Amino acid sequence: MDALTAFGLFAVSAMLVTYALESRSDGWILAFAGACLLGSAYGFLQGAWPFGVVEGIWSVVAARRWWLRRR
Repeated sequence: MDALTAFGLFAVSAMLVTYALESRSDGWILAFAGACLLGSAYGFLQGAWPFGVVEGIWSVVAARRWWLRRR
């Protein structure tokens, strides 16, 4: 397994875990947004730009959800 694949595995695993824990606190929503950013970076680094774009959008959606819940 090369470094890029390991990074992608970490990013997607972090997305899964943080998404599953979102209902426990607002911090997990923000962590999910960060994990989506990692997933987006992975998509662009491996050359799958559609995946990178979609994960970037998910990051913005999650950050907005976090912002609205904290208000």
